[in-house]
Amino acid sequence: MKLYVTRHGETAYNVENLICGISDIPLNKQGEKQAAKLAEKMKDIPIDVIFSSPLLRAKQTAMIIAEKKKIDIIEDQRLHEIDFGIFEGMPGKTAEFKKVKKNHAVRYPQGEKLFEVVQRVYNFLDEISENHKNQNVLVVCHGGIVRVIHSYFHDMTNEELFTWLPENCCFEVYEK
Repeated sequence: MKLYVTRHGETAYNVENLICGISDIPLNKQGEKQAAKLAEKMKDIPIDVIFSSPLLRAKQTAMIIAEKKKIDIIEDQRLHEIDFGIFEGMPGKTAEFKKVKKNHAVRYPQGEKLFEVVQRVYNFLDEISENHKNQNVLVVCHGGIVRVIHSYFHDMTNEELFTWLPENCCFEVYEK
């Protein structure tokens, strides 16, 4: 399986540096342009299946790409961003948020633990690796999920996992 992974296009929360996990917000105009540019970049890459997070910003990005590819999108709940609980919509520089974020086994108040996200994403990757062995798969998701996917294929320290933020409409490629 060849796995292509991208983060959704830009949103207002990204511009304002607000914490955005399960908040269901749309792409902004720049995000739509980024997704269109990515779709153009991918025009000659054969894609057999597209999986997307069910959150609007990822679905919109996936739809722009799928339209060019003439492929249906499969939404998968396991690809939604981490639930940051009480921190949703708050400024990203919040000290308490950063403290929890560095401790992967600590639950965001009223949200998830990173370890729970890792489990659901790794289960998803194991499943698609088995069911799409000889196919090219595109996953459209979120920054935190891109990190987790990267850690599935490459060792990462806690610090690397904490600090690496994939850009909007990044383009990562993995093989299994």
